[in-house]
Amino acid sequence: VQLQASGGGLVQTGGSLRLSCAASGRTFSSYSMAWFRQPPGKDREFVGGIRWSEGSTYYADSVKGRFTISRDNALNTVYLQMNSLKPEDTAVYYCAARGFTVIHTSPSSYNYWGQGTQVTVSS
Repeated sequence: VQLQASGGGLVQTGGSLRLSCAASGRTFSSYSMAWFRQPPGKDREFVGGIRWSEGSTYYADSVKGRFTISRDNALNTVYLQMNSLKPEDTAVYYCAARGFTVIHTSPSSYNYWGQGTQVTVSS
Protein backbone atom coordinates (compact mmCIF):
# COMPACT_ATOMS: atom_id res chain seq x y z
CA VAL A 1 0.00 0.00 0.00
CA GLN A 2 1.31 3.40 -0.97
CA LEU A 3 -0.15 6.71 0.12
CA GLN A 4 0.81 9.99 -1.48
CA ALA A 5 -0.33 13.17 0.24
CA SER A 6 -0.37 16.57 -1.40
CA GLY A 7 -2.00 19.98 -1.25
CA GLY A 8 -0.41 21.68 1.72
CA GLY A 9 0.69 25.29 1.71
CA LEU A 10 0.50 28.69 3.34
CA VAL A 11 -2.90 30.28 3.91
CA GLN A 12 -4.27 33.17 5.94
CA THR A 13 -6.59 32.77 8.89
CA GLY A 14 -10.08 32.02 7.65
CA GLY A 15 -8.85 30.57 4.40
CA SER A 16 -9.27 27.12 2.90
CA LEU A 17 -7.08 24.32 1.63
CA ARG A 18 -7.78 20.87 0.23
CA LEU A 19 -5.40 18.04 0.88
CA SER A 20 -5.37 14.90 -1.25
CA CYS A 21 -4.19 11.40 -0.46
CA ALA A 22 -3.76 9.12 -3.46
CA ALA A 23 -3.82 5.47 -2.47
CA SER A 24 -2.51 2.53 -4.47
CA GLY A 25 -1.45 -1.04 -4.07
CA ARG A 26 -4.71 -2.80 -3.33
CA THR A 27 -8.48 -2.51 -3.14
CA PHE A 28 -9.50 -0.32 -0.24
CA SER A 29 -13.13 -1.31 0.20
CA SER A 30 -12.39 -2.94 3.56
CA TYR A 31 -10.14 -0.15 4.77
CA SER A 32 -10.57 2.97 6.79
CA MET A 33 -8.51 6.04 6.01
CA ALA A 34 -7.61 8.87 8.32
CA TRP A 35 -5.90 12.20 8.50
CA PHE A 36 -3.58 13.05 11.34
CA ARG A 37 -1.55 16.16 12.04
CA GLN A 38 1.52 16.98 14.03
CA PRO A 39 1.93 20.56 15.19
CA PRO A 40 5.45 21.78 15.90
CA GLY A 41 6.78 20.23 19.10
CA LYS A 42 3.63 18.20 19.73
CA ASP A 43 2.43 14.64 19.28
CA ARG A 44 0.62 13.43 16.20
CA GLU A 45 -3.13 13.85 16.63
CA PHE A 46 -6.22 12.49 14.94
CA VAL A 47 -8.07 14.88 12.64
CA GLY A 48 -10.72 12.69 11.06
CA GLY A 49 -11.36 9.47 9.25
CA ILE A 50 -13.55 7.81 6.65
CA ARG A 51 -14.75 4.28 6.05
CA TRP A 52 -13.85 3.63 2.48
CA SER A 53 -16.76 1.30 1.73
CA GLU A 54 -19.72 3.51 2.63
CA GLY A 55 -18.05 6.85 3.14
CA SER A 56 -19.09 7.46 6.73
CA THR A 57 -16.85 9.89 8.55
CA TYR A 58 -15.74 10.81 12.06
CA TYR A 59 -13.95 13.97 13.18
CA ALA A 60 -12.02 15.31 16.10
CA ASP A 61 -13.93 17.95 18.02
CA SER A 62 -11.32 20.55 17.17
CA VAL A 63 -12.13 20.40 13.45
CA LYS A 64 -15.78 19.36 13.44
CA GLY A 65 -17.83 21.70 11.28
CA ARG A 66 -14.75 23.12 9.55
CA PHE A 67 -13.09 20.09 7.97
CA THR A 68 -14.67 17.54 5.64
CA ILE A 69 -13.26 14.20 4.51
CA SER A 70 -14.44 12.59 1.30
CA ARG A 71 -13.21 9.98 -1.12
CA ASP A 72 -13.27 9.34 -4.84
CA ASN A 73 -13.51 5.63 -5.54
CA ALA A 74 -12.55 5.97 -9.19
CA LEU A 75 -9.36 7.84 -8.34
CA ASN A 76 -8.61 5.93 -5.12
CA THR A 77 -8.14 9.28 -3.46
CA VAL A 78 -9.20 10.67 -0.10
CA TYR A 79 -9.59 14.40 0.42
CA LEU A 80 -9.44 16.67 3.43
CA GLN A 81 -11.25 19.93 2.78
CA MET A 82 -10.22 22.47 5.40
CA ASN A 83 -12.24 25.64 5.79
CA SER A 84 -12.12 28.49 8.31
CA LEU A 85 -8.52 27.69 9.05
CA LYS A 86 -6.94 28.93 12.26
CA PRO A 87 -3.30 29.40 13.24
CA GLU A 88 -3.64 26.42 15.58
CA ASP A 89 -4.31 24.24 12.53
CA THR A 90 -0.68 24.75 11.52
CA ALA A 91 0.93 21.32 11.37
CA VAL A 92 2.33 18.63 9.15
CA TYR A 93 -0.65 16.64 7.92
CA TYR A 94 -0.47 12.91 7.24
CA CYS A 95 -2.87 10.46 5.66
CA ALA A 96 -2.99 6.92 6.96
CA ALA A 97 -4.74 3.64 6.23
CA ARG A 98 -5.66 0.56 8.21
CA GLY A 99 -7.08 -2.73 7.01
CA PHE A 100 -10.21 -2.51 9.12
CA THR A 101 -13.44 -0.65 8.51
CA VAL A 102 -13.54 0.85 12.00
CA ILE A 103 -12.01 4.29 12.20
CA HIS A 104 -9.50 4.48 15.02
CA THR A 105 -8.11 7.66 16.55
CA SER A 106 -4.74 6.28 17.61
CA PRO A 107 -1.82 6.60 15.18
CA SER A 108 -0.53 3.21 16.30
CA SER A 109 -3.61 1.56 14.81
CA TYR A 110 -2.64 2.51 11.26
CA ASN A 111 -0.34 0.36 9.18
CA TYR A 112 0.29 2.63 6.26
CA TRP A 113 1.29 6.27 6.13
CA GLY A 114 1.84 8.85 3.48
CA GLN A 115 4.54 11.43 3.65
CA GLY A 116 3.50 14.57 5.46
CA THR A 117 2.41 17.79 3.85
CA GLN A 118 2.93 21.10 5.61
CA VAL A 119 -0.03 23.37 6.33
CA THR A 120 0.77 26.80 7.70
CA VAL A 121 -1.96 29.23 8.71
CA SER A 122 -0.80 32.78 9.23
CA SER A 123 -2.54 35.14 11.64
